[in-house]
Amino acid sequence: MYAKQTIEEVLNEFNVNPKQGLSIEEVKKRKETYGLNALTEKKGKPFILRFLAQFKDILIIILLLAAVISVIVEPGDWIESVIILFVVLVNAILGVTQESKAEKSLEALKKLSSPLAKVIRDGNAIEVESSSLVPGDIVLIEAGDYVPADARIIEQSKLQIDESALTGESVPVNKTTAVLDIEHVSLGDQTNMLFSSTFTTYGRGVAVVTKTGMNTEIGKIANMLSESKVELTPLQVKLNQIGKVIGFLAIIICIVIFLIEWVTGMESVLSAFKTAVALAVAAIPEGLSTVVTVVLAIGVEKMAREKAIVKKLPAVETLGSTSIVCSDKTGTLTQNKMTVVEIYRDKNKTLDENIDDLDKEMLAYFSLCTDAKITVVDGVEKRIGDPTETAMIEANNKFGINTIDIDEAYPRLADLSFDSERKMMTVFVQYKDEIISITKGAPDILFSKCTHIYQNGKELLLTQTHLKFMEKQNQNMAERALRVIAVAYKISLLLIS
Repeated sequence: MYAKQTIEEVLNEFNVNPKQGLSIEEVKKRKETYGLNALTEKKGKPFILRFLAQFKDILIIILLLAAVISVIVEPGDWIESVIILFVVLVNAILGVTQESKAEKSLEALKKLSSPLAKVIRDGNAIEVESSSLVPGDIVLIEAGDYVPADARIIEQSKLQIDESALTGESVPVNKTTAVLDIEHVSLGDQTNMLFSSTFTTYGRGVAVVTKTGMNTEIGKIANMLSESKVELTPLQVKLNQIGKVIGFLAIIICIVIFLIEWVTGMESVLSAFKTAVALAVAAIPEGLSTVVTVVLAIGVEKMAREKAIVKKLPAVETLGSTSIVCSDKTGTLTQNKMTVVEIYRDKNKTLDENIDDLDKEMLAYFSLCTDAKITVVDGVEKRIGDPTETAMIEANNKFGINTIDIDEAYPRLADLSFDSERKMMTVFVQYKDEIISITKGAPDILFSKCTHIYQNGKELLLTQTHLKFMEKQNQNMAERALRVIAVAYKISLLLIS
């Protein structure tokens, strides 16, 4: 396990210099050994096989046999056989068309992103397709990047990774370079490792690639999914049971009727056989499969309108009969995105209420005291940074000070980053001829640092009465499961020589 190895041991194992990276020639050699850094997918069935698979139902097989035999016995009476074939073909076309549409939708989702990776090769930092990475590559990671492969961290600066895609943990993980000296380390506890498909929310880092493609942790999960056995849905099991019962009874009755007519001499052998075939066709509900397929297709279309893609038609019925759903809420029942729902300055307010200029100013101060960003690329919103901080920026963008670019209006001069001991973050910004010091952090810590309070438009000394009142408001919000952040500021004149 690379998490238990020192940085030097990992670099020696892959024979790479972190400053130079791999050479182009070495990358080509390793690519031949390890292959592409991509997940291999189970080869899909050709269209013709998927079409033929629609005829596996026992009722459909009996119908087809009856239609063929009917034409052979009485070539002139072909209308009934054509109708049977038409119904069966319509059923097969509906099924394979709907499944093909779902497959194409899934393929479109897979092609939405083709992430690039920043690597050091031949001493130069370059950007390459993540699929071209090989073990031993030195990758550069910064806020907003997806991790392209499993890697051991060799340098980091306040690096935080969102590993919810792999572990389900919604809170970003603080990363380190230290060796882990623990007997059994779970994925979530491997703080000196990066894992493919996770997302960098804060900081930056340098790492050496240790696993690529199907050998990554996300690749192991993909491999288990591809090897899973295909099981019939409850609807398919019931239809198969009904088909077997109806088919068995129809065959038995046909044989009995044929023997009765033939043995008693009521009909000739040919006439008795035709009667038996006609009885088989009449006994089998040929419209059942078509009706089921049409109903399921309607269900799939309704699910698609709700932005849920169903790959197999029968899965709709299974979902409809589900009584209990066990789900990890992050990313399924929730968006893994925080939102500012309430503010307090002189009284509690929700953001959809009429907030005044001082409330807007407070939202701007929260937004300025962050290291996060919200950008829109090709119409798609991209959030980079801590979820709490992006929520503050979003609140200011919607309800705060309306400036074209708040960073230009309030240029940052210096900052003191958040740390676990201080429990606060401070930035120094310039606004016109003033320097403003803005600090945000845990309310109890920040309250103890304040000396004044603005109340009813006046600056007052902070008293114990004020302090107890603010602590009460903090407790009130916390009891309603809200994450509470406080902000304070100080203004001083900017001296110009």
